[in-house]
Amino acid sequence: MALRNENRQLVYTVKELCRMCYTCVRECPAKAIRIFNGQAEVIAERCIGCGNCIKVCSQDAKVFLQSRQEVRALLSTNSKVAAIIAPSFPAEFSEVKNHQVFVGMIKALGFDFVFEVGFGADLVALEYKKLLDNAKGGYISSDCPAIVSFINYYHPTLTENLAPIVSPMISMSRVVKAKLGDDTKIVFIGPCIAKKEESDEIDFALTFRELRTMLEHDEITADSVAPAEFDPPTAGKGAIFPISRGLTQTMNLCDDMLEGNVIVAEGRKGFQDAIKEFEEGHLKNHYLELLCCEGCIMGPGMSPDGKRFERRTYITSYVQKKVSPQQITQWDNDLKEYSNINLSRKFGANDKRMALPSNDDINRVLASMGKFTFRDHLNCGACGYETCMEHAVAIVEGLAEVEMCLPYTIEELHDTIKDLAVTNEKLAQVQQALKHSEKLAHMGQLSAGIAHELNNPLGIILMYSNILLDEMEEQNPLKSDLQLISHQASRCKKIVSGLLNFARKNQIKAEAVELKKLVDDSLLSVIVPDNIKTEVVFTNPKIKAILDYEMMIQLLSNLLKNAVEAMPTGGNIVLELKETDNDVIILVKDSGVGIADENKDKLFTPFFTTKGIGQGTGLGLATIYGIVKMHKGKIEVESNSIPSSGPTGTTFIITIPKEMDKILN
Repeated sequence: MALRNENRQLVYTVKELCRMCYTCVRECPAKAIRIFNGQAEVIAERCIGCGNCIKVCSQDAKVFLQSRQEVRALLSTNSKVAAIIAPSFPAEFSEVKNHQVFVGMIKALGFDFVFEVGFGADLVALEYKKLLDNAKGGYISSDCPAIVSFINYYHPTLTENLAPIVSPMISMSRVVKAKLGDDTKIVFIGPCIAKKEESDEIDFALTFRELRTMLEHDEITADSVAPAEFDPPTAGKGAIFPISRGLTQTMNLCDDMLEGNVIVAEGRKGFQDAIKEFEEGHLKNHYLELLCCEGCIMGPGMSPDGKRFERRTYITSYVQKKVSPQQITQWDNDLKEYSNINLSRKFGANDKRMALPSNDDINRVLASMGKFTFRDHLNCGACGYETCMEHAVAIVEGLAEVEMCLPYTIEELHDTIKDLAVTNEKLAQVQQALKHSEKLAHMGQLSAGIAHELNNPLGIILMYSNILLDEMEEQNPLKSDLQLISHQASRCKKIVSGLLNFARKNQIKAEAVELKKLVDDSLLSVIVPDNIKTEVVFTNPKIKAILDYEMMIQLLSNLLKNAVEAMPTGGNIVLELKETDNDVIILVKDSGVGIADENKDKLFTPFFTTKGIGQGTGLGLATIYGIVKMHKGKIEVESNSIPSSGPTGTTFIITIPKEMDKILN
């Protein structure tokens, strides 16, 4: 017993292989799987060792405790070591046609003795028959350790209904020790994982999978060993034990629904339903033969992908070959010889049920998944729990996560996709604005250079043309030419000034300005036709900001002139004033023709205009852009030029910081 590693749990998860399919959660009857950070963890203290999670995991992420090294260490000692073989071996090693060859292969590993657990099943069957012949109430079979653990943990009130009889494995271990002595070491080899922790009466338990690995490692094959017979006593009818109704058939009990009171249930769903009905009193006087697996031939310690009914044929074929008059006689004698072995056992409840959470906690979790009424409970089972309510309870208990709910996750995914689409759209807009800003910045540098080079010669032309005008007589025919030169030079000077504004080379004269007055003065500086209505909207008439008054008058005047020109047949102009903690916002709205989409990227480009030749310089919006940037603000445009797409018109949105230091620094 000192060789056993008590620090390792029976079943555990290889986290690197877990793919979060929740199949193990669905197949675990004890709900001993905790999902944490998207990974499935086996809760050792809740696990019953049924191995369902191992059988259903397509990624091999669930593994069980391996005992091969410990068994090899045991075989290397001077102790007598006996292997007791579960009766399902013909279904696992179907390629070995003769059971004597199979026994020879096991002895080649170093075992001194090889016994059939089937004989232990024969003894157990006799005890069950005695028990049921004298039974006054219902009993539940106790030969499957996973069933025993499930009842002790999760239906502790039924512990007293467990048949007080050992399993065939323990029965056979007692036979072996009665024959060979208590110092004999015993290794069980079978299809079950739960057997590894069932009893201290065996030293170790190997699965058939582990046995195959050991045989392959040692290169032991059917052709490399000498055949040997099982050590007596050998199995009789108990060899049929691993198939469905095996124990019942071994007892020769009738389980016909019309004549008997024996109920056979197997598999995760079947045995739980039977236990539930038994606990509710519907099967009060019945005997339940329960198996976690669909017969031991489908246990988790068997090689995967085996066919259930094909395996049944291997078992029945082996039993038929065993039955002969001589063997039956010997079997009867062996039963008499070992009939006085004590096969009784006691069970103690070990309640591991969790207290049911409060309704408030459950409803809070359901609401977080968008489940507010019972109509929202789809009960699809994708999370691994049969109902949304069970899933919510598991979340409160810390066994599950909200993200396990498939409908919830799909809705979250859809919302994320929508948010991502909006984010991508905003990103595209920002990228476009950045490109536009970079283009305007390059143009600003070019404009500044041109304005600087033109400013001085234009000043000289303007100065000397005016001097000549002053000195020239009125009747001189050249005076009109000089006036034209002076006028055009002044016009060029304004263009240069606009370029300097665009390039942000002029200096602002910052002062505290009341926005309401600024807007009113701007309206007075523009001639607004009678067919256009103007309106100023504000929440606070005392909104102030640090601005260059003259520049902002120029800015608003240009915007108002553009708005008037965009409404040749009349319309509305609205100037709206807003403020935030840090900024002031001026909106200039018109109900005009709008701006065509192909022109929106060119609005602030110097010399771009949609007006006719000679009707505009194309510097109005460029100047506005420069003024806004000199104030460390931003300008945005919203416009619709297609009547069928909604109201037409244009809105310019100007945002300027309130504080001087944000403008001047």
